[in-house]
Amino acid sequence: MIFGRVKPLDAILATAEKKSLHRSLGAFQLTMLGIGAVIGTGIFVLTAEATQKAGPGMMLSFVIAGAVCAVAALCYAEMAAMVPVSGSAYTYSYAVMGELVAWMVGWALILEYAIAAGAVSVGWSGYFIGWLNTSFNISVPLDLVRGPFDGGMINVPAMVIAALVTALLVKGTKESATVNAVLVGVKILALAMFVLLTIPVIKTGQFTPFAPLGFAGISGAAASIFFAYVGFDAVSTAAEETKNPQRNMPIGLIGSLAVCTIFYLLVAAGVIGTVGAQPMFGPAGEVLSPGTPALSQACAAVHDNAVVCSKEALAWTLKSIGYPFIGWLVGAAAIIALPSVILMMMFGQTRVFFVMSRDGLLPEFFSRVHPRFHTPHVITIITGIFVTLFAAFFPVGLLADVSNSGTLFAFAAVSIAVLVLRRTDPTRVRPFRTPAIMLTAPVAIIGCIYLFFSLSPTTIMLFVGWAVVGLIVYFAYSRSRSHVGRGIIEVAEHEAYEELKPEVPGTH
Repeated sequence: MIFGRVKPLDAILATAEKKSLHRSLGAFQLTMLGIGAVIGTGIFVLTAEATQKAGPGMMLSFVIAGAVCAVAALCYAEMAAMVPVSGSAYTYSYAVMGELVAWMVGWALILEYAIAAGAVSVGWSGYFIGWLNTSFNISVPLDLVRGPFDGGMINVPAMVIAALVTALLVKGTKESATVNAVLVGVKILALAMFVLLTIPVIKTGQFTPFAPLGFAGISGAAASIFFAYVGFDAVSTAAEETKNPQRNMPIGLIGSLAVCTIFYLLVAAGVIGTVGAQPMFGPAGEVLSPGTPALSQACAAVHDNAVVCSKEALAWTLKSIGYPFIGWLVGAAAIIALPSVILMMMFGQTRVFFVMSRDGLLPEFFSRVHPRFHTPHVITIITGIFVTLFAAFFPVGLLADVSNSGTLFAFAAVSIAVLVLRRTDPTRVRPFRTPAIMLTAPVAIIGCIYLFFSLSPTTIMLFVGWAVVGLIVYFAYSRSRSHVGRGIIEVAEHEAYEELKPEVPGTH
């Protein structure tokens, strides 16, 4: 029976016991960790996408996405505290719901990380091109900075940054915690400047109509904006280093998400109240989807003089209200900070591949380590090629939505795993227990399903197609080669790669 192949939890935990960590993090440190990990690409890049889908109603979208993240985070924290090893949702699912579900979760995580890296690369490209134009008055032809879905041919800057990050990962350069702290500070300072300059000049009339495309538009924007919150798992996975985790984990998780939501609402209000945030419509009054040639044509007709047309929404807003230098600084902050995000997304991708390869579910050569650089170079290069292609040809909104579909599937699986394990193994030690589990987990599952089906039909079909390919690969290759299926249990299988981890929290 396919659900019978469960990887023994005790074997997985044996790995964790060998690397016991000092419990030193309090509620404040966890909250700061969460804020640093969450605030990133989503708010810099996806504001324009959310505007086109929901208008001023995107403020409600931020609240909905943050609430779903909060309940999913509480479920995630219980599993992370109980099974503090690499592989995240894939490992949790293997221990609780069996190999097939674990394979599908791992397959979804591959979709999440690789395509998220592509989305961040495209977002970086938008700010870089805007910065070039502002700083040196260099105009690059649209055909070379946008993919075919977005009115161009190929996004060269996005390809270049993805290729550079791939080379960095192959070489194995470790980012230091100090560099990461500076980058987090740069991002937060840029957003704080934006809020301080825009809030005082808000015009309340810009908020009407609040929901020009109805609640369906707000839901669609919430499903996209979910990308701006992911990264809280940096808090969840710090459970084994937390003092009094039962008290401090919820404070850290909910606290960081609450601060980020308030930050996001202030930024959204600044955009809406200063330059307006009404979506663009076609000549017949039809709704135009973000990242399409039709929207590009509508934007060209108004000389890109609308926030929904901008590839650097926050910098463009500041320039439009008379702060070109601060807009330039915000653009520079995005250019400096976003490559570390691409690095962590690609690292997460190779990490999941590596663990699945060590479990026998993917070919063994995927987990080969470079003799000189001591990095899994084969899978890093393969991942880099795909990320570069995604960045070259697809718009940021579509990439973010497809990435979200994988994330939502994984979060729902973890929420189900927490419920199942409470029933099947109630006596196991849980350093952190999800509060009101019979309410929290179902709300998390329902919330993930709601956001998933609020994604565009194209995105859902892409996810279904990816899942079908995953099932074919599993039954044609992985099932017969699985170590668990063949009775091979490798206790310390995750340790070999743990030391390669860059000290940069994954940030969306």
